[in-house]
Amino acid sequence: MIVNEKDKRAEILVNGFVQGVGFRYFVFREAEKLGLKGFVKNLYSGEVLTVVEGEKYLIEELYNKIRIGPSHASVKGSHIEWNNSKNEFTRFEIRP
Repeated sequence: MIVNEKDKRAEILVNGFVQGVGFRYFVFREAEKLGLKGFVKNLYSGEVLTVVEGEKYLIEELYNKIRIGPSHASVKGSHIEWNNSKNEFTRFEIRP
């Protein structure tokens, strides 16, 4: 397994009015545009979790978009945690 040293992994949590408003599909589209890999899913807590791998500057770009969200959402809080890439994803997907 070859891991690009520029690649990072981030876990992004957002809360607010972020479920039932197309938030996961918004994240999916933005991650696809940026060529990032990973997943986004709703949590029982009402939060949305995004786990993403790719170049740090691209993940930062995605994070800036996630902090705003789609027009019907209202993001109240967000948190990002950085780690080294595990290179475990082949694409970006929406998980239930």
